[in-house]
Amino acid sequence: MFRLSAFSSLSSNRAMVLCVLVMLTATAHARTRPHYGGTIRIEVEGDPLQKPDGIAWRLMLDGLTRKDSEGAVRPSLATRWTSEDNDHRWQFWLRPGVSFHNGHPLNALAVVTSLEESCRAAACPWSAVRVLGQSVVFTSDNPIPDLPSLLSENGFLIQQKSLAEDNAAATVIGTGPFRMKDSNNSAVQLEANDDCWQGRPFVDAIEIEAHRPTRDQWMDLSLGKADVAEVRPSDIRQARQQRLNVIISPEVALLALEVHNTELTPQLRAALALSVDRAALYQFIFQKQAEVTASLLPDSLSGYSFLFPIDRDLTRAQSLRGGITPPPLALAYDGTGPIQLAAERLALNLHDAGFAVRVIPPGPNGYISPRTDLILRPFPLTGGTPSDILDELLRRFGQTAPAKLPDAAATYKSEHDFLDQHTVIPLLDLPRAWAVSGRMRDLRLTAEGVPDLANVSLEDAK
Repeated sequence: MFRLSAFSSLSSNRAMVLCVLVMLTATAHARTRPHYGGTIRIEVEGDPLQKPDGIAWRLMLDGLTRKDSEGAVRPSLATRWTSEDNDHRWQFWLRPGVSFHNGHPLNALAVVTSLEESCRAAACPWSAVRVLGQSVVFTSDNPIPDLPSLLSENGFLIQQKSLAEDNAAATVIGTGPFRMKDSNNSAVQLEANDDCWQGRPFVDAIEIEAHRPTRDQWMDLSLGKADVAEVRPSDIRQARQQRLNVIISPEVALLALEVHNTELTPQLRAALALSVDRAALYQFIFQKQAEVTASLLPDSLSGYSFLFPIDRDLTRAQSLRGGITPPPLALAYDGTGPIQLAAERLALNLHDAGFAVRVIPPGPNGYISPRTDLILRPFPLTGGTPSDILDELLRRFGQTAPAKLPDAAATYKSEHDFLDQHTVIPLLDLPRAWAVSGRMRDLRLTAEGVPDLANVSLEDAK
């Protein structure tokens, strides 16, 4: 009798322990399982609708292709594609059953119309784009081996213009996970697209407050008034010292100096390249939160960046100048904060080598005349393979991209031949960084270093 009672008591205790473990497991699972609902609050220093890189565009629009977190090109509004005639002709087949935010179906005509509008704002690498059934065909006089990668860029996202042109809030219509609810000069409000072809996002809404100084963003984040705030590369160390939760991307942008003055001889351009002090930019302006480089491709991609000399050599720069007095130069910069400080530092560097340089700020809406003598700006470093990224960079610099490069040696030669002209002077590889609140769950950065908010849930969502 005693043994039976003891056995029953032991079994009962085991059952109770098992129940407790099951309850704890279920509770832990419930805490980590994504919840639907809630609003993400974002603050940015610039304009979230500024083309092409405003943070709101990717939330509302999709491209024919996209890049995953590793930079590989994946299907998006196009499910597959093929190339013919040595990459002079490309055909992309559209995903069926996709609708714009206004309910209109996505078709090849809408895609062609959107891409033609994009080409009015910036030069496109193709000669023509046309409808062919449920597909879109690109043709070009020159080969475009990296077209799938190019079509994932912000400038080629697909949108449909609203008929109500007088209503600014209704002019952005895409197929993305969020739709425009309202916008003005200081804020953009987005709401979840319940019928998104990728599935409904977890959160109900996103509110983006524009033109907020970085310090104000950080204060609001610490007070629980914001969920996402910007962190410049130069401020990463300070943000961590303030115990902000900072997420950092790999190097996603190349900071480079473009030389547009055609009066500068090859010797003077070479003297410019030898006059820049990359180490000072790295240490004092960007607080060691960047990578010094004299190549277009980062070493993590190419493996040969170390072959390009990065040291400053004023003696040789002055020797190349040969006593010639260069014309006065205007240096413009594309950006704020550390980009402006870097431009001012470069002006001092060039003055030491005998160049008279005047720093000028961007014009209204960030406009910089392409005729400006020198322009300092970042360039994206995403695009898949080293050859693809090099093709994109060369095209941005006004060069005809070479045919598909077969190996690292060919890629190095193509890059070396271009940089030897000294019309572009690489300086630093830059990451992107963001401070985020503790209630964000499953937050990752895209290949461009931007928060992927379509797949984020909030811990306190109901």
